[in-house]
Amino acid sequence: MDSQHLDQSLKNRTFHLFNRPLHPELFTIHAQDRIYQGDYEVQLWVAGRAHVISVFAGGYCMTEVVCNTDQLLPRRGLIERFVCRSTKKYQCTWPNGMVYLLNVEVEATSAAVYRHTYRDLKSHAHKRGLFVEFTADSDDDGCVPFSYTDYDAGQKELQLFTYHALPECQSIVKTQSLFKLTPKRRRRRIAAD
Repeated sequence: MDSQHLDQSLKNRTFHLFNRPLHPELFTIHAQDRIYQGDYEVQLWVAGRAHVISVFAGGYCMTEVVCNTDQLLPRRGLIERFVCRSTKKYQCTWPNGMVYLLNVEVEATSAAVYRHTYRDLKSHAHKRGLFVEFTADSDDDGCVPFSYTDYDAGQKELQLFTYHALPECQSIVKTQSLFKLTPKRRRRRIAAD
């Protein structure tokens, strides 16, 4: 696949980060899960070929969204927005000192690699996480787009992994998000006598 076709296919995929929760009526939610862990709570939605992840901790909320550009989203609370075309890293610190790290990667593959990756992710999804296939959007080769969200929830750290398979351009949009939920401690100065 040439880079111009890939760029055209992916130009509608955007990342959004909000400092508040979003209303479920904005999305068509196909699957959802809720995680209660330690001092935080997570709400996961697979919304079409998109995901919405809200993390609530210490009186704050941060919501990560990867969706189509034409998705209607509010402007209030928007911290960051960018198009998912290639590898991108992003980091921010919450007002209470908690840290959010994101790595977005767009993996353009051959048809064979796409099918192999699809089978591996689907097999893994049966063990854990949220997996949704969109059979109505299958292409002529029978490749089915999907969204898959997996997570590792520790007491003070949350890792989220999402995969959005786009058979029309034989690509997978991957995100890895890390929420460090323990604020960094300030070093105390010891006064010299």
